[in-house]
Amino acid sequence: MTHASTATPQDISHTLHQDLKDALGDAVRFDPGHLAAYAADASNYRQVPIGVVIPRSLDEFAQALRICASHDAPVLPRGGGTSQCGQTVNQAVVLDISKHCTRILEIDAMQRTAMVEPGVVCDALRDAAEAHGLTFGPDPATHSRCTLGGMIGNNSCGAHSVMSGKTVENVEALEVLTYDGAQFWTGPTPDEEYERILAAGGRQAQIYRALRALRDEYADEIRSRFPTIKRRVSGYNLDQLLPENGFHVARALVGTEGTCALTLRARLRLVHSPAVRVLLLLGFPDIYQAADATPEIMATGPIAVEGLDHVMVQGLQARGLCAPEISLLPAGHAWVVVEFGAGTLADATAQAQAAGERLTQRANRQDPVPSQRVVTTSAEQKRIWNIRETGASATALSIDPAQPDPQVGWEDAAVDPARLGDYLRAFQAVVDKHGYSTCLYGHFGDGCVHARITFNLRSHAGVAQWRAFLEESAKLVVDYGGSLSGEHGDGQARAEFLPLMFGPRLMQAMETFKSIWDPRGRLNPGKVVKAFKVDENLRMGPAYKTVNWHTQLNFRSPQGDGFQRAVERCIGMGKCRSAQGGSMCPSFRATGEETQSTRGRARLLWEMLQGDLITDGWRSEAVKTALDTCIACKACRSDCPTHTDMASYKAEFLSHYYQPDSEGGSGKWRPRQAWVMGRMGDWAPWAMLAPRVLNALNRTPVIGHLAKRLAGVSTSRQLPQFAHHSFRASHRPAPAGRPQVLLWVDTFSDHFDTDIAQAAVQVLAHAGFDAVLSRKRLCCGRPLYDFGLLDAARNRLEAVLAQVIDEMDVGGAGPNAPIALVGLEPGCLSVFKDELPRLFPDDPRAQRLRDATFLLGDFLVAKNYTPALHPVNVVVHTHCHQRSLFGNQAEASLLTAMGATHTLLDSGCCGMAGAFGFHPDHVQLSRNIGELALFPALRSMPAGSVVLTNGFSCREQIHQELGIKTVHLAQLLRDAMVTSDISSQARS
Repeated sequence: MTHASTATPQDISHTLHQDLKDALGDAVRFDPGHLAAYAADASNYRQVPIGVVIPRSLDEFAQALRICASHDAPVLPRGGGTSQCGQTVNQAVVLDISKHCTRILEIDAMQRTAMVEPGVVCDALRDAAEAHGLTFGPDPATHSRCTLGGMIGNNSCGAHSVMSGKTVENVEALEVLTYDGAQFWTGPTPDEEYERILAAGGRQAQIYRALRALRDEYADEIRSRFPTIKRRVSGYNLDQLLPENGFHVARALVGTEGTCALTLRARLRLVHSPAVRVLLLLGFPDIYQAADATPEIMATGPIAVEGLDHVMVQGLQARGLCAPEISLLPAGHAWVVVEFGAGTLADATAQAQAAGERLTQRANRQDPVPSQRVVTTSAEQKRIWNIRETGASATALSIDPAQPDPQVGWEDAAVDPARLGDYLRAFQAVVDKHGYSTCLYGHFGDGCVHARITFNLRSHAGVAQWRAFLEESAKLVVDYGGSLSGEHGDGQARAEFLPLMFGPRLMQAMETFKSIWDPRGRLNPGKVVKAFKVDENLRMGPAYKTVNWHTQLNFRSPQGDGFQRAVERCIGMGKCRSAQGGSMCPSFRATGEETQSTRGRARLLWEMLQGDLITDGWRSEAVKTALDTCIACKACRSDCPTHTDMASYKAEFLSHYYQPDSEGGSGKWRPRQAWVMGRMGDWAPWAMLAPRVLNALNRTPVIGHLAKRLAGVSTSRQLPQFAHHSFRASHRPAPAGRPQVLLWVDTFSDHFDTDIAQAAVQVLAHAGFDAVLSRKRLCCGRPLYDFGLLDAARNRLEAVLAQVIDEMDVGGAGPNAPIALVGLEPGCLSVFKDELPRLFPDDPRAQRLRDATFLLGDFLVAKNYTPALHPVNVVVHTHCHQRSLFGNQAEASLLTAMGATHTLLDSGCCGMAGAFGFHPDHVQLSRNIGELALFPALRSMPAGSVVLTNGFSCREQIHQELGIKTVHLAQLLRDAMVTSDISSQARS
């Protein structure tokens, strides 16, 4: 096959990089780290780019294209990079518009339109439009991070396309830039506008004249061969050039996947957003009967109709995921989620109930009557959509390591909804014939079916079988009058089979369409037309290397063994790039840099393991640089649908990066901070010999400044003040008699915030428990992981296991032994929940200690503690490790019980993250992370509010940056006791 471009990076002029650099400075990234981060998307494909440019404006976007064109270099415009068909990877200069070209230029509520730059994220426009009671209709599952430019390029859809259509129906006009430098607006073209364009002459006139000739030549073929279904996404939108569609050139460009022109600005249609939404959940015996009911469901006037089979739900259950969400589903083995919208809750609920009644009274009694549930609260609705939007990603790794992973490769064909049930039965027969298994789900209201299938692409025989399956499946879709792609586009994954759908004559028309816009074939070459074959450029194909590098942390899991398998968890869907909601990924949210996202870092580690692009293994500076800004918040461990765990990957990498080499070399030098902040647990007890002296010296400008520099701490930071006495030195154990708990006194509550530990003792006593301390001073080693000091961390935990297990009543040690280990600092307690089992995977003591470990609030709730009344207003910021491993349900329960009005902030990370925010190179990033959500929320909280946060670093960040005093849960509960006692005394 002849591709539009056969150029390789070596064919491109050696001056290209320098010319771009001279013009655009540090917007130009040709280093291995960026090449690695952009070499893959969410598809099966990998193509290493020539380089990456992150333009800071549309002018730089255009300038970069001009320079590339002067070197005849291929170019790939890219947004969120979540393509599942390979259209956002190429051997080209990647122009990433997602960081800076993000302005919403105008919202015209009267005309119901919006003007945007291409890097605007879908949810950003939707949020802005909601202020006017409007929304942008298309909302793919990646709506929190996909860009509108990418949606235009891909003709994206989403759950609400039954209400508003695909992106193409929502584009009014586009300002475009061609590879040869022409820049102009496109849109519908009445005859008088067409004549005006021709009279003006130039490149636009040339293009329009050629498009009109193309339209006239192929009009009859377009009308007869293009599927009339709503979800025809495959191929170019030649039908938009027809007279009956207004010769709409902008809409003809929608879905061209960056192969024809670059979008500079877009005028988009907005639609009414129902003020209230209600879900009707329907349970069916199987997915086929659920699909059969689609036409009848559509007749009830819904705004979304989504299907889901039992395979995905069972996959989530097998992984222990989404239990609260799944509990909301009615009985059945397949479900349809039907959404209704109205101005009031009563009207929306009435619509849902009427639809349910209609399905209950189905005329054909051979059809099953579905089980039903109406969901009216937004919180429960969000949970239901969470199953749909994250379920496929969460089940992307097979539980059985002997079985191939469910993956993309044929996942979004579309047919007429009236034929959906029959199509699914026929499609399942093809899946069974080839020995695959799959889950089926999708946008049933538009007949679009998603499928994750167990393809084996790691052997030549497996790839050959995959090709045969794809061809048979493509023919089946065509037989049903459908489209090979109903949402994800063609890219490389579909393009080879487009002739089956359109025939040779229309394929020639599409090739001509591209050549009219891009005669040199340099825009995203090899995609859609004159495309690479489906089995070229496979990321994890037969040439994929399996490596088994030794690691200190254990990465064994039900999905397979080893660090490589752990890195494979990232499938590229990019939830870590979401701008709001949850807590992942703070560094990306603050910088907008792909290499500083969880996905970007995972891509670098993947390339490190393969050794083709990143060749220096554990000593890679590219990987080190990307991980340097990872704050190890563990948010990805919980928020990422695939539970990519970058904090543990970082600790493992650093342990090898600094390790002496096999030839006896000393290896890399750890930073000074590693020996000061990383080993705080070692030297803090010695500091207590003269805490007042050290505090005074640290406050002295000259000595304090010097001490910070020697310690690797930013001079703009305040060093925490030592307590005058350690908590351990002042603690007096209560007489034996009541049940005991072992209070874990961490370095911070022992040497800095001792009042927290004292408060915890009082609260535990109020709850009926005596707090005892371990006979030896122990340290969990929390800061050691941030610097890769895993040998030292293992030694700390070995000492903990030897001492604590001996003291605790975990194995029936006796009636007076502690019944649990209760801690105060989430970061320290997370060690026992996370790192301890990883370092001692085969030691039963580690599992016993993990199970016996509780944060104070969790322990109190588990023991049904009733706190004293304390009706104050509380604003809660949750430490990242607590959010990831423990949650904040205990705080919410206790605050409710004490009569407090409380707000649980969705504030992500504070930015301090232990030692991270004290480092001179990180202090500004630390502050920027805090400014994303936490600082604004605290500045706007009601006067007199109490700020509750359990993390030492969180309290330091809030105090140092905002001057706000915070309390620990133990202190708030103790204050409630004191207030209650005073009130009781006053009444008596």
